[in-house]
Amino acid sequence: MAFSYMPGFGNDFETETLPGSLPQGRNSPQRPAYGLYAEQLSGSPFTAPRGTNERSWLYRIRPSVKHTGRFKGASYPLWKTGPNIGDHELALGQYRWNPVPMPSGPTDFISGMRTMTTAGDAIGQSGMAAHVYVANRSMVDDHFFDADGELLVVPQVGALRFVTEMGVIELRPGEIAVLPRGLVFKVELADKEARGYVCENYGAKFTMPDRGPIGANCLANPRDFKTPCAWFEEKETPCRLIVKWCGTFHVTELGHSPLDVVAWHGNYAPYKYDLATFSPVGAILFDHPDPSIFTVLTAPSGEEGTANVDFVIFPPRWLVAENTFRPPWYHRNIMSEFMGLIHGQYDAKEEGFVPGGISLHNQMLAHGPDASGFEKATGADLKPVKLDNTMAFMFETRFPQMLTRYAAELDTLQENYVDCWADLKKRFNGTPEGDWS
Repeated sequence: MAFSYMPGFGNDFETETLPGSLPQGRNSPQRPAYGLYAEQLSGSPFTAPRGTNERSWLYRIRPSVKHTGRFKGASYPLWKTGPNIGDHELALGQYRWNPVPMPSGPTDFISGMRTMTTAGDAIGQSGMAAHVYVANRSMVDDHFFDADGELLVVPQVGALRFVTEMGVIELRPGEIAVLPRGLVFKVELADKEARGYVCENYGAKFTMPDRGPIGANCLANPRDFKTPCAWFEEKETPCRLIVKWCGTFHVTELGHSPLDVVAWHGNYAPYKYDLATFSPVGAILFDHPDPSIFTVLTAPSGEEGTANVDFVIFPPRWLVAENTFRPPWYHRNIMSEFMGLIHGQYDAKEEGFVPGGISLHNQMLAHGPDASGFEKATGADLKPVKLDNTMAFMFETRFPQMLTRYAAELDTLQENYVDCWADLKKRFNGTPEGDWS
């Protein structure tokens, strides 16, 4: 079936599946229509300022207290939570990996989560974790919610269907989805196998960055964010609910599906975004601007201009700058950068950084174009060039990103990555012209 969406970012939405199931003029009537239960889902403290106050009212077949029972512990040993320090013996460095291999045995979205880095402290609600997921099986009767943070999902191989308690999101590579903290969902595969990236944001939720002097348009536009319309499942068969809470996992048995919200209204909801709708801006005369101009979403830290997490993309775009080194410049950064490639090539690393791959440049560790990229850029004819058929992204955080043991011991770790800069030549010879031979 086709699922429908409502446009806009941070809107106050309202949606119902049955006529009259959404109360009007009040949130909690004495007897809701259809015998439903009224329930509030809060994504912020009650007293948060109006601009950051988030809540939705759900009208469901059973209240959520009926969707939990006695919990028992569950184990997902490859899903780690910050702080996760001293997990391996690998020395400090710049790192890059080929794609995480697909699983051989039956693996769903939750059991297929492999944590690469953690940063900050989930219990203190600051920082993030960067994961890769691999899956070859749908979650049929298993459901999940994450109490530690919201999940930003970036598919790289295979389409997914997120069946949530507030509606259904169909997601393909080239799109992203954000699932709020505490939202119940299951993940179905539309293809035989799937792989992608996940940013688990422990801190303040993602919002759109301010545009400043750019003005009212370009970058990500609010109308291109899509929130699902209500959808519910009335299924009276055995199901499970898995919960991630303070880095631990717990499971409870249910006799029915918890995805039973018939109607809802509010501003705390999942959404998706098509990265192809991002309208990039850039230098149109000289110099390479900061990569912050490609920020799609930002999670603030409380310190002005310093993000808990930024989600940044490097989409197709024109390069036109005159007398300018056009790839990203060499850099040392107070922020830590976890990068992935959805498809195509990344202009600063045309070799070795492949779709499904990962790179990590932690705070104050130098990085930049490899030797071949530097040679190509310094000798190029500076005519307008379009970077096409490419989509890279970055999870950037103010915190150092700690590698997990899984990441440190992964077979796809490129042991020779640092050698990509080995052939950079000394060109200083004491003359203004330098040595470009």
